[in-house]
Amino acid sequence: MKEANFPRQKRIEDFDFSKNPNIPQEVINTLTQPDWVQAGNPLCLIGDSGTGKSHLLIGLGTAIAEAGGRVRYTTAANLVNELAEAASDKQLGRTIKKYGRVDLLCLDELGYVKLDRHGAELLFQIFTEREERHAIAVASNRPFTEWDQTFTDKRLCQAIVDRLTFEAHIIETGTQSFRLASTTAKRKAAAT
Repeated sequence: MKEANFPRQKRIEDFDFSKNPNIPQEVINTLTQPDWVQAGNPLCLIGDSGTGKSHLLIGLGTAIAEAGGRVRYTTAANLVNELAEAASDKQLGRTIKKYGRVDLLCLDELGYVKLDRHGAELLFQIFTEREERHAIAVASNRPFTEWDQTFTDKRLCQAIVDRLTFEAHIIETGTQSFRLASTTAKRKAAAT
């Protein structure tokens, strides 16, 4: 769990599925088991901010780590920065291998930051290293049709989407922010 580097504790048991009916609880419960990770299948959580993507990503990563899997959590921006630093220090191969050894890579906030061509190429190397051998779970606030705004090279974008969707579990978490709805409800309750 310590090596996973989760930014906060989140568990699937604490996720309130009644607040977001777009998320199939049965599927999520199945994903707490390591079969899909052992098969090297990807997981894509796609939806707007506040719809539970990070909670699910961390919760599923926690379940896999507790089942004995090696898990690593990072944001897309942090991973690209780490890869760029490794490249300038002539340690890129070593860093890519480090990420290639974990059973499940949880990559959060893909799509929040536009990547230049070099950053996208570095990230692509991670996806290629893991493809069909080691699982990757991504959370993105953009549908696949808008990933060209993050990965500006069209062919590279297509290759990335292709690798992340082949044999993937794709869960669309919707557009209604749970956090916004919760805050609005609390304010209304306080006003009455």
